[in-house]
Amino acid sequence: MNYESLKLDNQLCFALYACAKEVTRIYKPFLDKFGITYTQYITLLALWEEDNITVKELGKKLHLDSGTLTPLLKKLENMEILKRIRDTEDERNVYVKLSEKGMKMKDEALEIPGKVFCSTGMSMEEALDLREKLKLLLNNLQ
Repeated sequence: MNYESLKLDNQLCFALYACAKEVTRIYKPFLDKFGITYTQYITLLALWEEDNITVKELGKKLHLDSGTLTPLLKKLENMEILKRIRDTEDERNVYVKLSEKGMKMKDEALEIPGKVFCSTGMSMEEALDLREKLKLLLNNLQ
């Protein structure tokens, strides 16, 4: 029998997992300055792109379930970075809106993507190609 397919280094899932861990590690010192985690950062990225959206829409954008998203939003709300507002017409909908503090953080975070990109050792073309391939993989897996 050939067990090559069971070698750790031959696993796409492991390469993605290890890479994601390392990328998140590179973000950490930049995010520590704001006192936020990587998951909180991507939440802010989504809200800086489109503010005042429902928790459901936000979860869909971030590929996070409500069990993960709700405590994360509570923590950001306690940090006065955002507000959760229940819809008065349909109480099932909760909107997420950045506070002034959350909006100001956008300018301060502007340098983060460039600094992280410099850590990759990739050319811009390689990075863009990888991102498109990962988006295609994500699409295919859904």
